[in-house]
Order: sequence, then structure tokens, then C-alpha cells
Amino acid sequence: MTRPRSHIAPSDLAGTYHCVQRCVRRAFLCGIDGYSGRNYEHRKTWVETRIRLVAECFAVEIHAYAIMSNHLHLVLGIDPATVSAWDDEAVAARWVRLFPPREDSEAAVEHKCMRLLADPSRLDLVRRRLGSLSWFMRCLVEPIARRANREDGCKGRFWEGRFKCQ
Repeated sequence: MTRPRSHIAPSDLAGTYHCVQRCVRRAFLCGIDGYSGRNYEHRKTWVETRIRLVAECFAVEIHAYAIMSNHLHLVLGIDPATVSAWDDEAVAARWVRLFPPREDSEAAVEHKCMRLLADPSRLDLVRRRLGSLSWFMRCLVEPIARRANREDGCKGRFWEGRFKCQ
């Protein structure tokens, strides 16, 4: 019987998890598509770059990952208690790094950080999210899906539902 993810990976407990995220509609994450002949190997760099960025921002340690032709494996350790040790400025800076302002300037980044620091309830929510496995996976895969769909010239789902976790 399927168990809810909240029972497998409680949001308030540290743990090590194996997460799998699969593509849909015969979409290729990387490699050469034998059917169309297109080469998607460059997407591996996208995924590796995104893994590094998200791992630096979250309270997570990447133990291993494998980027396959149509899915992604991650073995990671997450510790929500680590986030509580970060000061408010560090939390705001990490969040703004994940979700930068549309205007690409130092002033806009600083303004967004200051707005976040001025709202304690929002900052507390962001702090909890930076220690969450689900938010880690969301921040990892969503930009990859958007970029791949843009490259493929299509809309809709790129990933098969939510990630599997054990």
C-alpha cells in the first residue's frame, strides 16, 4: 500500500532519502533520442548546475545523483534543524538566490531581501521551506521543466507527477 510522503519524510525530522523524478510523454532528459535522432546531452549540464544551486540554498547534502535519459535519481540528506541556526539575513539571501527578482540588478536583489526581512511571518515560512524535502525537489525540477518545454516548443507536464521517495 502506498504511504503518504509526510509519513516517509516528515518535514521536521532529519533523514537520508532516495528520490526519483521521471519524465513524461517520451520526453528526454538527456542523451540521444533514438526515435527522433535529437541530442539532449546538453541538458545534463542544466541539471547539474541546478542541483548545485539548490543544494547551496537548502539545508541539504547531496550524497549522490544520477541523470538518466528519462529520469533523475538523488540520494540526499536533509536536516531541517540546520535552517534554524541560520540568521534571518542568510535565510532571505538564500531565498532570493532561488527566486531572484525580475529586474537583474543588485538594488532589486537588496530590495527583495529587505522586504522579506521586514515580514517575520513570511520569513518564518521561507525558513521552514528551506528545510523541506518537497520544496527542495520543487525548486530543483520546475525550472528544468520550463526550460526543456521551451526548448521542445511544447506546453504541459515535463515531469511525471511528484517525485518518488524512499
